[in-house]
Amino acid sequence: MWAVSTVTMLVLAGLLPDFQLQSADGDSATSIAMTAALGAGAFGLLSALAWPLLVRLLLLVPALVLGLLVFFLNGSLLIVALRLVPSGDSEAAPETAVIVAAVMSAVASATGAALAVRDDDAYRRRLYRLADRRRRALPPGPSSPGTVFVQLDGVGHDVLLAAVGRNLMPTVAHWLGEGTADPSRPARPTHRLAPWRTDWSSQTGASQLGILHGSNHDVPAFRWYEKAGREVMVCNRPANAAELQRRAIDRTGDGGLLAADGASRGNLFSGGADEQALVLSIATRRRGRENRSRAGYFAYFSDPANAVRTALSFLAEVVREIGQSTRAGVRKDRPRVSRGGLYPFVRAFATVVERDVVVAAVMGDMLAGRTAVYADLVAYDEVAHHSGPGSRDAEKVLARLDRSLALIEKVAEHAPRPYRIVVLSDHGQSPGETFRSRYGLGLGDLVRAGCGLPVPRRARRTHSGAEARAAVRAALRRPVEEGGEQRRPSRRSEPIVLASGNLGLVSFPDVPHRMTKEEIDARHPALLTTLANHPGVGFLLVRSEEHGGVVLGAYGAELPLDRLDEDPGPLKVFGPGAADAVRRTHSFPNTADIMVNSAYDPAEGGEVLAFEEQIGSHGGLGGAQGKPFLLSPRAFSAPADDGEDLVGAEHVHRVLRRWLRESNGPQVPLDAEPEERAA
Repeated sequence: MWAVSTVTMLVLAGLLPDFQLQSADGDSATSIAMTAALGAGAFGLLSALAWPLLVRLLLLVPALVLGLLVFFLNGSLLIVALRLVPSGDSEAAPETAVIVAAVMSAVASATGAALAVRDDDAYRRRLYRLADRRRRALPPGPSSPGTVFVQLDGVGHDVLLAAVGRNLMPTVAHWLGEGTADPSRPARPTHRLAPWRTDWSSQTGASQLGILHGSNHDVPAFRWYEKAGREVMVCNRPANAAELQRRAIDRTGDGGLLAADGASRGNLFSGGADEQALVLSIATRRRGRENRSRAGYFAYFSDPANAVRTALSFLAEVVREIGQSTRAGVRKDRPRVSRGGLYPFVRAFATVVERDVVVAAVMGDMLAGRTAVYADLVAYDEVAHHSGPGSRDAEKVLARLDRSLALIEKVAEHAPRPYRIVVLSDHGQSPGETFRSRYGLGLGDLVRAGCGLPVPRRARRTHSGAEARAAVRAALRRPVEEGGEQRRPSRRSEPIVLASGNLGLVSFPDVPHRMTKEEIDARHPALLTTLANHPGVGFLLVRSEEHGGVVLGAYGAELPLDRLDEDPGPLKVFGPGAADAVRRTHSFPNTADIMVNSAYDPAEGGEVLAFEEQIGSHGGLGGAQGKPFLLSPRAFSAPADDGEDLVGAEHVHRVLRRWLRESNGPQVPLDAEPEERAA
């Protein structure tokens, strides 16, 4: 490796005018080569000694910034290394030093096979060295199998099947026995694929909390307003994630799926694991450094070759996103949302940095012989939100995720114990344009118009806004709109409108309890009618003094929850299980005053209308978002009996817990099911 770095430094000295390895009077070739060798050696030594310390000092720096600082730190180390060379003749301009250091690290990384993820001999040798090193440092591993759970965030069951059919995911195809790139490996299925059905809140917060901790009770959406604490809860806010995890543990009475010898990587919640990295629910804790959320970044970026490789890939992904977004704009693709601002960097973090760090952490867990590992790869979900679930951009991400699965499978061959790999998703994504792009106003605008509150001029001019204002005037028996005298109620009476994909939540913060239909009608007589009759709304859920809870639909439809099995009304189009999902959410203490699910059209490709600016969305009922998958080794028992549906994240938790028990892995106390213990 040192020789490669020396040659690289010599080549760059000949190409870059601001990079010199000789004095102004000129030196012999031998002297220049010796300077290069000493400089390369000093740079390598500084990288090995100083780089881990620098990265530790930067653990508090946001990950995006850390990725960009990689180049600056590497260049600074090179300048120091050149000044340590005894000849004193070598020098480099700061900007040139950054380039030279990046190229040297990248070349060393490629030469050392750190970039390899395929079946080549160099990569096999590297894995053997890593495995042998760990075996010497650790006692012999157990003979019972370990389990790795890999969550492909947002990948729906049908999307996975389509990707397999188009040969985008050859590793998954091989596991399913549907083809192989290696003729010597027979296409014999090793895994079984099963769909499962999410709860009404089809999003990572609810699903992953249920999967890892056995309960997602009282998580009605990705974000919601809690009247008791007067706070908007958001699943991916660290303090809120920690609170949701605490509530789940209190309800179930156990620590989680990974409570014994487990590792949690890249997740919202810990699952009770002792080893945690990039886990949101511990991001605000100030415990030991090894337990902090960014500790995983240190473990990965402490190798400068990893840091440079990921940083280069990060920049390439930013450029790729800008190019793809520009082409979509030139083609005038529809539907389309804005992809400017910081989004290219957010996408690059999700598809490059998070993936690299999480996969490296999983590799380390497997080589250390951990019993259970749960990791979340968020790349597809992030890209599909802005490019569409079936877009070419999203398909390319699926192909890269498949390579990550192949890498994990290869590492399993060299681990100190056998491993079973389970791949699953937390939800799917449903396509469709946004509510705002179709109707010219957002859900918040429509709610305000239905309440008779001021709305932006552009919203008033839309057909929906005009209809809402007309409904208000009719309900208040005002034959004409009094210009310049719009009612401006006090701020305390204004509703809070939140969106989670195609699920909207309307809460009135000045009322301490969940309002009833009768109370809402008395305060805002046109609101529920305006929402229920809007063509972009599928149905509403509200509390009723008479019936306990009712579903409202267009043309005056009003169905009590306990009669939905006889007549599902507007829920019929949403398929089996919709009524049960709605009834369950109605039982939550923090369900909003009005729950709004967008319209769903199965005849138009299963499209929904997102209340957020997303053309691939999830969070409510309707289409592929509610149909994720579970891909499991056939060595495990079937996830469900024949004819039984796998419904809800809590059910998936019980299945995964059973599989861990079958492998003699970590066992959550099983005296009773979580719901029974909670009762």
